[in-house]
Amino acid sequence: MFSWFKRDTKKGIDVKFLVVGLGNPGTQYSGTRHNIGFDVCDLIVARKGVAYDTEKYAQVAICKIRGKQIALIKPTTCMNLSGKAVRFWASKWKLKPEQIIVVVDDLNLDFGRIRIKKKGGAGGHNGLTDIERTLQTSQYNRIRIGIGNSFHKGRQSDYVLGRWNDEEVKILPQVIEHVANGIESIVHIGLDRSMNQFNTQIIKK
Repeated sequence: MFSWFKRDTKKGIDVKFLVVGLGNPGTQYSGTRHNIGFDVCDLIVARKGVAYDTEKYAQVAICKIRGKQIALIKPTTCMNLSGKAVRFWASKWKLKPEQIIVVVDDLNLDFGRIRIKKKGGAGGHNGLTDIERTLQTSQYNRIRIGIGNSFHKGRQSDYVLGRWNDEEVKILPQVIEHVANGIESIVHIGLDRSMNQFNTQIIKK
C-alpha cells in the first residue's frame, strides 16, 4: 500500500484521466456480469504493479500510462449511487467530463463486443443514470461492454447479477484485456482514434 497517498489525500496528484469501473462492492458480487467494470480496473492495476487504497466512496489506485497519471476507482457505494464517487473524485482533481472514462456492462451489446462513446444516454443502466443525475451532464466518456441479453422476461436482475456461463468464461479474459487496451489507447492516442480501432473489433468465441 502507498502510505504517502494517505498523508497527501491525493490532493497534489496531477491526474489526467479518471477511469471509473462500475460494479457492486462485496465478495458476493465478485465475478458477476454487472461487475465487469471492476474487473477491467483490476487488470490495469495488476499490469502497472500498483494497489488500491480504500478512500472516500471508492477504492482508488494511481498509475501512469505513457507518462500520464491516471486514477482508477471502484466505487464502494452500491451501483445505483455510483455518481457520488465520480463527482467526489472528479471534483478533487478538478477534472472535466471529457477526462472521465466510465467502464460499464451493457445488455444491448452482444457478449464480446465493446463500444467506446464520447457521450450518450444511460440506456436503462442504473449506474449511468446516477452518474448523469449527479454530474448533471451526459458528456463524459464511457466504454460499454456487451454482456448479451439471454434471459427470460422479468429475470434481468438475476441475469446481470449472475455469473458468467461456461462458454463466456472461456473468452472473458480476452474481453477484459481488450477493454484495458482500449483505455490505454484513449490515454495515449485519444478517444476518436481509439473509437475507430476498438469499436470495430469483436471478440469471438
